[in-house]
Amino acid sequence: MRVFLAPMEGVVDYLMRDLLTSLGGIDLCTTEFVRVVDQLLPARVFYRLCPELHQQGKTHSGVPVRVQLLGQHPEWLAANAQRAIALGSPGIDLNFGCPARTVNNSRGGAILLTEPEQLYRIVATVRCAVPETFPVSVKMRLGYEDKTLALENACAVASAGATEIIVHARTKTEGYRPPAHWHWLARIKSVIQIPLIANGEIWNEEDARQCQMLSHCHDLMIGRGALALPNLPAVIKKQQSPINWSQIKTLLWQYTTYDLQHEKSRYYPHRIKQWLGYLRLQHPEAQCLFERIKRLKTTHEIVEIIKG
Repeated sequence: MRVFLAPMEGVVDYLMRDLLTSLGGIDLCTTEFVRVVDQLLPARVFYRLCPELHQQGKTHSGVPVRVQLLGQHPEWLAANAQRAIALGSPGIDLNFGCPARTVNNSRGGAILLTEPEQLYRIVATVRCAVPETFPVSVKMRLGYEDKTLALENACAVASAGATEIIVHARTKTEGYRPPAHWHWLARIKSVIQIPLIANGEIWNEEDARQCQMLSHCHDLMIGRGALALPNLPAVIKKQQSPINWSQIKTLLWQYTTYDLQHEKSRYYPHRIKQWLGYLRLQHPEAQCLFERIKRLKTTHEIVEIIKG
């Protein structure tokens, strides 16, 4: 079984990737999306979202990090895919799943699930531009407003040459509301000949087994579940027991010291509250800590509480 870490925009950046991969169980990470419009982006854009490119495209724990691209123009996506590979990305992921309104209004992300022909053109053009030894994966949802094109979309990207498909088992309209429709993934798997990775609503080991059973997928991608239980990938693989609150407090402090040393430090109050918002779904103690800091605005005040 492979377990991928999901690319959560504004949440799972390189700092969080480094922390979570250090806990084990993760086989592959994908970056937050690189927005491609109508130009070849400078190297600094890729390095900003994927500093791991400076270390052979891997986290400090040795886990590969695949650059994700989001856009609508096949030629520009292909040109930027070539650049990402040249800079050290171990592969390319194409984002056809982002539900953000601003992204969809500019014809990016999940809105492209209404256009199977365009999906084919994008994937085929990128696949042609990227050397065969590098994977080109696709991250998508079951559809935009409904699931009527789910099978057609999957067949389009598979026939265009995608190496594997990761499917978040909900439509854009369904957002992140439970349930995830894992059984739909079994339908997709029956019509494609490439690996399918299941994503959506996997919060614990039981969810993982149920998802595998209903989706017929062996491999999984974990997002919010890995933030709520940081060693969930290793738990799913039966390599570790669920991490306890004492260990999580150590991680919170480790993350704090790491975050404050980097250029994103000004966002620390928001980011630590955001993470605690996920942790409290699994740990009552996180709720108490969240209540103590939720109205605090200065980094110093929050750091003192996290440290204590």
